[in-house]
Order: sequence, then C-alpha cells, then structure tokens
Amino acid sequence: MNHLTVGQRAPLSNLAIDDSAPITLKFTRQSPIEMDISCFALDAAGKLINDDYMVFYNQPTSPCRQIKLTHYESQPTASKGIQAEFEVNLSKLATNIDSLFFVLSAGTPLNQIQSLEIGIWQQSQKAQAEYQAADFAQQQASMLMQLYRKGGVWRVSNVAQGFNGGLAAIVQHFGGDVEEGSSTAADVTATPVQAKPSLEKVMLDKAPKLVNLAKKATISLEKRQLQQLTAKVALVLDASGSMNRQYKKGRVQEVVNRILPLAVNFDDDQALDCWAFARDPQYLGEIGLSNYDGFIDNAHGGWRKWALGPRVNNEAEVMKAVTEFYQKDGLDVPVYILFISDGGVSDNRGITRVMTEAAKLPIFWQFVGLGGRGYGILKKLDDMTGRVIDNCDFFELDDLDDISEEALYENMLEEFPSWLKEAKQLGIVQ
Repeated sequence: MNHLTVGQRAPLSNLAIDDSAPITLKFTRQSPIEMDISCFALDAAGKLINDDYMVFYNQPTSPCRQIKLTHYESQPTASKGIQAEFEVNLSKLATNIDSLFFVLSAGTPLNQIQSLEIGIWQQSQKAQAEYQAADFAQQQASMLMQLYRKGGVWRVSNVAQGFNGGLAAIVQHFGGDVEEGSSTAADVTATPVQAKPSLEKVMLDKAPKLVNLAKKATISLEKRQLQQLTAKVALVLDASGSMNRQYKKGRVQEVVNRILPLAVNFDDDQALDCWAFARDPQYLGEIGLSNYDGFIDNAHGGWRKWALGPRVNNEAEVMKAVTEFYQKDGLDVPVYILFISDGGVSDNRGITRVMTEAAKLPIFWQFVGLGGRGYGILKKLDDMTGRVIDNCDFFELDDLDDISEEALYENMLEEFPSWLKEAKQLGIVQ
C-alpha cells in the first residue's frame, strides 16, 4: 500500500490503480464533532459543472451516476469509524469533468478532529492519506484530495488546503451558489492557508541524501520569493561524444541531483522531465525522488545506450522537441529548463529561430556550459534581439567542483525571477 504525504501528486497507475475501472474512496475518522464530506466535480477552469455535481449526503449521486456517495455517517465517534464512502467511475465521466475535489467541512474548527484517513480502494487498498488535528488549525473546511486529468491520465493529489470561511467559501471558490440568508452563507472570501510543505522536510522523508542540497536551494528560493511558485522543470543533457568524460566522472548525475530540489519545490508532481540529445533527441522520462539515484546509468539501459544517433551536436532539434512537448501539455504554468552543453555548437541560425519563437511562450531557458568550449550562439542568446522578451540566461563552468552548491543555485536562479515578472506583465505567464 502507498502512503500519500501532504502535497504529493502521482498518476493513479503508479499506485497500481486502473483508472478504467471503478474505485472507492473510504473516509475513516475519529472525531468528537460532526463533520461532512462532499465531492465537487469541476471543469477545466476549476469551476463546478453545476450545482447538481456537488455530491453529498443530501444529493448522493451525480446526474451522470458515475459519482456516488454509497455510505455516510456524520455523528461524532469516540473510536475510528467509516465516515463516508464514494464510488467513482473515472473512465465514464463526461470529458468536461476535469477533476474531482473531496472536501471536509464542519461547523466548528477542524482541529478538534482526532484523526482522519482516506483510503483509495480497487479490490484491495492501494493508497492511504492520514491527517491529524494539527493539519487543520482553526479552519472549518479543507480540500483534502483531488483526482484530476493530465495528459489523458488520471492522477491523485493529496492537497490538504484549508479555507477559513468554511464550506461556503469553498462552494463560492468553485463558482457554486450559496443560499442567501443561510447560516453558512456569510460574506466570506476563500482564504487558502495551507502552504507547500518545506523542501527540506520533503527531502528528509523521501530522499535524505539530498537534504543538504535542499537546504542550500531553499536559501536561493527564499531570497527570490519563489518558494510558493508552481512551475514545470525540465533538464536537457548534451550527450555528444565530447561529453563522455562528464558522464564517466559522474558529473551529469550530479547535475540531476542538484536540479531535483528545484523540481520538487516548483512542480506539483515533484518531478522533472528529462531529455538527452546528440544528433537526435530522446525523451528519457520523469525524474523524481523514487528514481533519481543512478538515473543516468539506469534510464533506458544507461547513457551509453541512449538512442541519439551519431554523437554529434544538434541543439536546435532537441529545443524544438522540448518546446512542442510543453505546448501539447497546455503550458498552464511557467516552465524552467536547465540546458547542459559542453559546446561544439554549430547551428546558430536554427537555435536563434527556435528561441525567437519560444520567447512567446511561458518557457525560460537556463543554459549551462560544462567543461567545454565553442558555445557559439548559446553565449550570445542572452543579448539576442528580435524576441518579445529575454527568455534565457547562460553561464559556464569548467567543472562542477569549481563552484559551491550555494553559488550554483544563485547562478541557476539569477534571471528567472525577472523573466517571470516581465512575462506576467506581457501576459505570457498567466
């Protein structure tokens, strides 16, 4: 069984859950107060489909009959007991239903609850999330768990985001109607109070080897007020023949280790997308806390076996592939790309063309020259004219050992915040 920590996101398939078959969510509580569990079906804009798609004790089935409240108890209990059970058939939901939010609410502060557990079942229990009184503070409502579509795949997120205004605030936040004059229809504004879990704590729980890196990354993130930013993160690795020494020495794996804390902080899935390139680009998949260690030597048979064609440079081709990948994904959040190269750049015209077009998109490129020379246009991109915005930065290192980890993070994040600010002003980043 998988344990879902607060803030964790994962495809259901990673939890051995088949999203083409029905699943059951069981809510077990030990509580001296009455409380309610509701499910909201939302569209792609995060708004309630309509009021009939708020499934709760007084409306136990959605109009499509694919979201059902099959068991419900609201009374206080001195021992653990089942509060609610929802049966959901994700594969049969209408395409305009983009996510389901499961919400806890009460008429008094939720920190009186002794314990609450959510179990996701499909024949057997596949995953569990646990909450204690300290997770709720003085809130009267909390968005506990979300099931959502992304790239045609259903995923789960352990959100645990509280609202000071109670259930009425959440209903209004989702665009629903609250009956005027109701005791729960006070003039409230949704006030999320749950921040992201600290980067250091996440690493301590899931990747203790990276705790020291997380501490140093946090300093740079806090200095630039980026701790609460949501963004995608990508890593693009030069795998041309001249890079062999960097791979053999383990320097490329060290790059993976150093960028991962940024991905864990920025990305909802706590992972980054990775490409390698020589003549041809290859998408290597996601790197997360469960597979980062030894990724370079293990992914797709290890770096020596990557399907890159002749080991010559072709930066423009991989840049096009990365750009198209994120355009297909929707680009609803900014993307930070760390691009590693040891030089030998030749297609200056092709790179310039790609970067000029990409400047219209919410994508920032951080180029790093590692142990090489002949960086060509990469060194000049920062000052290149003809773009709607300066969408990149470049710095070079002879060796990763030549720079402290603190200084590395400073360099990696030096221009990203200013790009982010200007991109928002221009409407490139929403």
